[in-house]
Amino acid sequence: MTDDHLREELLSTEPAFHGRLLRVRVDTVRLPDGHVATREIIVHPGAVAMVPLLDAEHVLLVRQWRAAAGRALLEIPAGTLGPGEDPTTCAARELMEEIGYRPQTLRPLTAIFLAPGYSSELLHLFLAEDLVPERLTHDEDERIEVEILTWTQIDAMIASGDIADAKSLAGLLLAQKLLRAQ
Repeated sequence: MTDDHLREELLSTEPAFHGRLLRVRVDTVRLPDGHVATREIIVHPGAVAMVPLLDAEHVLLVRQWRAAAGRALLEIPAGTLGPGEDPTTCAARELMEEIGYRPQTLRPLTAIFLAPGYSSELLHLFLAEDLVPERLTHDEDERIEVEILTWTQIDAMIASGDIADAKSLAGLLLAQKLLRAQ
């Protein structure tokens, strides 16, 4: 079965904003029933997020201020893909920058669209294992605290809403499913 009956035809696109990381465009589309509509699209280069296992029971998470959320969030490490950058290469680089570890093993979990109603961002999720300490090299504009949590603590924080970041929820739950299946 195909989804061709849902396909929208792009009639025009207008740039609305161009920043350092994101672009915004407004598309005019023809719906399958012939009606015309507009779509506001955030164009994002893509990203990676990793669930870094310190050992079988301990996961490294990062706490940082998120201006859009108006608060600090506890998250799995993540970062934006550079132009033409391979997601696996980006994942290894981001782990060194955010938590000071180099993964010897990166297992893909999945790739997900974070908010496909308005954003093109595709996020590649990985399980990072066999971590080797490296010199921590935070980006200049980041203030990150690294926290070591057990899976039991993580489960409780997910249940209580203390972990409220979508990529982190997806990554942690997929990693647990993979690890339990082994």
